[in-house]
Amino acid sequence: MSRYCVTVTCPARRGIVAVISGYLAGKGCNITDSAQFDDNETNCFFMRTSFIAETGMTLDVLRRDFEPLARQYGMQVHFHDETQRLNVVVMVSRFGHCLNDLLYRVRIGALPINIVAVLSNHEDYRKLVTDHGIPFHYIKVTKHNKTEAEARQLEIIEAAGADLVVLARYMQVLSDEMCSRLAGRTINIHHSFLPSFKGAHPYHQAHARGVKLIGATAHYVTAELDEGPIIEQDIIRVSHNQSPEDYVALGRDVESQVLARAIHAHAHRRVFLSGKKTIVFPASPGSYASSFRG
Repeated sequence: MSRYCVTVTCPARRGIVAVISGYLAGKGCNITDSAQFDDNETNCFFMRTSFIAETGMTLDVLRRDFEPLARQYGMQVHFHDETQRLNVVVMVSRFGHCLNDLLYRVRIGALPINIVAVLSNHEDYRKLVTDHGIPFHYIKVTKHNKTEAEARQLEIIEAAGADLVVLARYMQVLSDEMCSRLAGRTINIHHSFLPSFKGAHPYHQAHARGVKLIGATAHYVTAELDEGPIIEQDIIRVSHNQSPEDYVALGRDVESQVLARAIHAHAHRRVFLSGKKTIVFPASPGSYASSFRG
C-alpha cells in the first residue's frame, strides 16, 4: 500500500468533495483523513485529503486521470507521496537556537525533511553542521557584494534540489529578486514584537517597556519585509520579576517551536496560500507519529 495525499484549490461550488472522494474510490483508494474549507471572502475552496492507494496505483496515473475533472472545476491539484521527505536548505547567522532545534528534530525523526545544506554569513556553526554530515557553506555578505553573494546562494539552493528554504534567524534582508525566485518555498521566523522594538536587542527593549507577552511568528518570505503570509504563531506570558536575559531565553524557545511547527505544516502540505494570508489545516491524527517512521 502507498500513502498519498491530494491538495486542491478551486472556485467554491457544490459537489467538489463528492467529485474528489468519488474519483479516489473509483481508483481503489481509501481516504484516511480529509479537511476542507470554503473562504467566503474569496469564494475559494481548499481541500487536503490523505489516502491509501492499492498496490500498483501510481501518482502519475492518479494525476493523469484526474486532469479532465481538474479542468472542469478549475482546480489547482497536486498529488503527493506522504513518505517523501522535503529537501531543505537552512540559512543562519549567529543565533543558533533554531538551527540546533531543527537538527535535533530531524535526527530523531520528528520532522519529515532532509537538511541538504546550511548556508551562513558567519563561520560559527560549521563544526556543528558538518558533525551532522551536512554540507556547510560560508558566504560573506556585505552591502558591496550582496548581488554576487545571493547569486552564489541561489546556485547552492538549486544544486541541492531544495524544496524549501528556511531562514533560521538569518539576519540579512533578502533582495526582491531573491524573494521572487524563492516565492512560496521560503519560511522565516522572528519575534512577534514587530513593528515595535525593531533592530538590536528587541527582548531588552520589551523588558524595558514592561511587556507581558512575548511570542514568535513564522511566515512565508515576500519582498515586503516580515509581512509575508503567516503560517504559525505562539506566545508566552512574562512578568516584571524576570530579567531581560529570561526574556531572551524564553523568546528563543518560542521561536524554535513556532518555526518547527510551521515547517511541519508545510512539509505535510497543510498550508494553502490565499492572497496575503494562509489557510492552515490542523495536523491529521497520526501525522506527528508518522514522521518518526521515516
